Amino acid sequence: MLKTVNKKVSLVLLAIGTGYLILAYQIPSYPYTQIDADVIPKTLGYLLIFLSVLLFISKDSETEEQKARRNIPKKEVGMLLVVAGLILLYIILLEIIGFVLVTAVFIYSCSRFLGYKSHITNGVVSISLPVLMYLMFTELLKISLPSGILPF
Repeated sequence: MLKTVNKKVSLVLLAIGTGYLILAYQIPSYPYTQIDADVIPKTLGYLLIFLSVLLFISKDSETEEQKARRNIPKKEVGMLLVVAGLILLYIILLEIIGFVLVTAVFIYSCSRFLGYKSHITNGVVSISLPVLMYLMFTELLKISLPSGILPF
């Protein structure tokens, strides 16, 4: 039954989607809103479940080339672990320091670690992107993001 990797991955994704959907149904509903806060999480949960079922029933036979592509060199495993560590640090510091500063530092350090050399371009992008995203969320969408140590 579980001969291919796709079938194994689809079952893991199905479990994640089911758990995500259970948590999405626990989001409280708010009166006087046309589109509630749980619409997008529920849609994403059902989409993940649907796509995992499609992945499970898809007919795919593994070739030797596909098996060879799954082997990740040790250097890249180290890079993946460092990026995962940066993401974990980003999550931990987001509420404390704030969205704009943590996102700017994360984008700069992650792209620098992954090999982007231009300090000026990297700095401009890593500062302008979080500021624009913060303004879009807070001013246009009226969604509050953690401001942290910044006064706005």
